[in-house]
Amino acid sequence: MTAIKHALQRDIFTPNDERLLSIVNVCKAGKKKKNCFLCATVTTERPVQVKVVKVKKSDKGDFYKRQIAWALRDLAVVDAKDAIKENPEFDLHFEKIYKWVASSTAEKNTFISCIWKLNQRYLRKKIDFVNVSSQLLEELPKVTEESVPSGENQSVAGGDEEAVDEYQELNAREEQDIEIMMEGCEYAISNAEAFAEKLSRELQVLDGANIQSIMASEKQVNILMKLLDEALKEVDQIELKLSSYEEMLQSVKEQMDQISESNHLIHLSNTNNVKLLSEIEFLVNHMDLAKGHIKALQEGDLASSRGIEACTNAADALLQCMNIALRPGHDMLMAVKQQQQRFSDLREHFARRLASHLNNVFVQQGHDQSSTLAQHSVELTLPNHHPFHRDLLRYAKLMEWLKSTDYGKYEGLTKNYMDYLSRLYEREIKDFFEVAKIKMTGTTKESKKFGLHGSSGKLTGSTSSLNKLTVQSSGNRRSQSSSLLDMGNMSTSDLDVADRTKFDKIFEQVLSELEPLCLAEQDFISKFFKLQQHQSMPGTMTEAEDLDGGTLSRQHNSGTPLPVSSEKDMIRQMMIKIFRCIEPELNNLIALGDKIDSFNSLYMLVKMSHHVWTAQNVDPASFLSTTLGNVLVTVKRNFDKCISTQIRQMEEVKISKKSKVGILSFVTEFEEFAGLAESIFKNAERRGDLDKAYTKLIRGVFVNVEKVANESQKTPRDVVMMENFHHISATLSRLKISCLEAEKKEAKQKYTDHLQSYVIYSLGQPLEKLNHFFEGVEARVAQGIREEEVSYQLAFNKQELRKVIKEYPGKEVKKGLDNLYKKVDKHLCEEENLLQVVWHSMQDEFIRQYKHFEGLIARCYPGSGVTMEFTIQDILDYCSSIAQSH
Repeated sequence: MTAIKHALQRDIFTPNDERLLSIVNVCKAGKKKKNCFLCATVTTERPVQVKVVKVKKSDKGDFYKRQIAWALRDLAVVDAKDAIKENPEFDLHFEKIYKWVASSTAEKNTFISCIWKLNQRYLRKKIDFVNVSSQLLEELPKVTEESVPSGENQSVAGGDEEAVDEYQELNAREEQDIEIMMEGCEYAISNAEAFAEKLSRELQVLDGANIQSIMASEKQVNILMKLLDEALKEVDQIELKLSSYEEMLQSVKEQMDQISESNHLIHLSNTNNVKLLSEIEFLVNHMDLAKGHIKALQEGDLASSRGIEACTNAADALLQCMNIALRPGHDMLMAVKQQQQRFSDLREHFARRLASHLNNVFVQQGHDQSSTLAQHSVELTLPNHHPFHRDLLRYAKLMEWLKSTDYGKYEGLTKNYMDYLSRLYEREIKDFFEVAKIKMTGTTKESKKFGLHGSSGKLTGSTSSLNKLTVQSSGNRRSQSSSLLDMGNMSTSDLDVADRTKFDKIFEQVLSELEPLCLAEQDFISKFFKLQQHQSMPGTMTEAEDLDGGTLSRQHNSGTPLPVSSEKDMIRQMMIKIFRCIEPELNNLIALGDKIDSFNSLYMLVKMSHHVWTAQNVDPASFLSTTLGNVLVTVKRNFDKCISTQIRQMEEVKISKKSKVGILSFVTEFEEFAGLAESIFKNAERRGDLDKAYTKLIRGVFVNVEKVANESQKTPRDVVMMENFHHISATLSRLKISCLEAEKKEAKQKYTDHLQSYVIYSLGQPLEKLNHFFEGVEARVAQGIREEEVSYQLAFNKQELRKVIKEYPGKEVKKGLDNLYKKVDKHLCEEENLLQVVWHSMQDEFIRQYKHFEGLIARCYPGSGVTMEFTIQDILDYCSSIAQSH
């Protein structure tokens, strides 16, 4: 095997600058055994490349040739098949799996061990060694380039690197030296002993020369030793000087350390003094309150503008001193504690003084405003609170100070303000509404401003007495409990249009007075109590507790400011308590207006909608917007109730059995309602409510007109339907209500249909026998008899035709038409003036029948010369003369 390894190294790998490290004789598993060699090689040049080469013996001779080579980095798995038992088979996983059978298990193990060492030395690649004994993978000395000689003819390192192989090839220099030596001794080959003796003599000569050379250099060595001794002495002297210098430097160092320590203490003292001075200046500058401020807080005049300004400045200065952010340790100083206690006492004293003064101002305002109520008792105006607000706003900054320093007293002032003002506003608003109610009922003299009824005396009546007064003063007025049938029979002049206009003006005046009052008070509350009303925070508001209990919002600790959403809610709750009587009074006023005239709900709906819309544009969550919105719901309910009442009364209408029906009362009432509503709701915000009411009412009118027509005994059904739907169609066309366009077309169509039906029904068959005769003619034609052959039928010959025609001379026809005109005149009412329309339609229908008969005579009796005894012109003359005579 060694000879083969040397031959492969020489012939195949040396020319390619490669070294052969291990070899194994193998054959492919499972096939006809053709032996080859797997060789593990490395290149001699860097970077080193490790390969597994398959070498095969040539078929033409005894030399070997290189067949295929794989890079070791492409090897993924080495599978030895069995790690315990001896098994010559093994697999190498390159791009595919190669299965081999080694000539011996020892060669296989040696080759696998070499592969593992090459991987550890050059690649450090993750190659999986499967079913390989751990002994083969022990960490042995690495295969290195230094372990083998370099040169062209390098010796081959085998798989076992613990010992060198039996044969080692000479390099080029060794071969050259040996050749020169052998050329000088030609007899070396023939006489080896003589050659060895000669070499020994030459070696002895060289040793003697070396000894003489050493002895000649002894003198120089002695001189060198002397120089070294002198150098050592100099070194000792230098060391002594250095020691003295070190001692001196040590003394200087100690002195410098003392000076440095002294300087550090001085610097530390100066630093502490500067810091102490800074702390003292900080406390003095920020915690010292001027004597003028102290005097203003203790004795300042809270009634004058100058005193209020001085107190405001002093309170701000005190707040700054109290809110100063103290540095760590300041709160432990006795002087700081005493100053803080002094500030707290000043704050408490001034807060009590301020709260007491403002409470007195609130009480005085109530007395002052009460004295002015008498002059407003006869006018529909509310007292002006602007002077009071103007005076109180001077304290707004002090209220802000009180809110941030003592929230308990601030909350107490808020509650007292609400208590005083709620009683004051309650008296003012109730008296104001009493005036409005009396002016609505019109029980006293005219007022200059409105041209309405007013009171010259003081208002003393309660709501119940006012209701009695209302009933007494409305004796000549339509009552809500009277039926709408009676109201439908009244003319437009009978309706109290002036009363409705008066109510509209009074109601508008009430809302116009309340709106600025509420807005002014809300704006004042926001400014005076420093509450934000125009900013909102996300989330729902916290419901206030019982107003009478005094709690406005959720509980807060004293001194803790409210969040923005709670402040906005607090404004709303304060307004609710101050103006708690507005909503009930408005509801009472609305109930009174609805009792006076149910149509007043139309005016109230429009006015209230407009004011709600205006308030919501300013602030949708404000007290005014919420209150008016609640009242608007009541007004809308009254409006819906008015519509429902009208529909119910339509259904309850009863007609006389002895007189003709004419235009129904609820049809006239709908006309009045629509005309009034259109004038009221012109450019109104809640037009949609009216459109819905229109739809309900017109449907009710349609249904009940048909119901009454079906029940009518005196007047034909078609007449009732025709006249009333004609009236409805005319009303809708005149008013041009866009949401009732479909109903207008429907009413017109019903009118046309029932007019035609009535004409046909009333006209009947004026030429009854002639009509029966021609019906028989048409029946024969329908059976298949030709028209010109009908005259040959016995019952329908020319003689029978002449006989029938002679029974209807012009005189009889005119008499029948005159009776028909009287009958129609008896059915129709005078209000709609439809007599001539109906009569003209009957004339057209009669002429149509006449033309139909003439056509049949011309087709079925051609050339007979048979004609009617009257002409179309005769018919026109008859109808015209009858109409003129009546």
